[in-house]
Amino acid sequence: MADTAVARTSPAAPEVFTALRRNFDRFFDDFGIGGWPPIRLTPRVDVTDTNGVIEITAELPGLEDKDVNVAFEDGALTISGEKKAETQKTEKDYVYSERSFGAFTRRIPLPAGVDASSVKAELSKGVLRVSVAKPTGASSTKIEVKTPA
Repeated sequence: MADTAVARTSPAAPEVFTALRRNFDRFFDDFGIGGWPPIRLTPRVDVTDTNGVIEITAELPGLEDKDVNVAFEDGALTISGEKKAETQKTEKDYVYSERSFGAFTRRIPLPAGVDASSVKAELSKGVLRVSVAKPTGASSTKIEVKTPA
């Protein structure tokens, strides 16, 4: 009798490989492809409301003002930039060279009515400080609710 066994492929097999691939990608992303320690691509941001001014502080260690973009558009503040790091160490018998890089973007919604000309940004010692004058809000009025007669 001839062997009539047919190699069976499971329809779920491609999904298994896709999940495996996603896990590998996540693993390499977590460990920062291209360098150690991994570059944090999402800067930490604090937003405070003080005396009519919204203050936004972002930690951007190692970046210079030319590496950072701040824009106000469609009612939101966008902070973006790119970090590039390169290390090279030369000894007698070897050269150690490492490069790492990454881009980031943070979008922070602001209250309606913010005047774009009131946005000020300053980067000093790896800390970005953005101040935005709060819009003068419309006064609130209590409206009496009546029952129809």
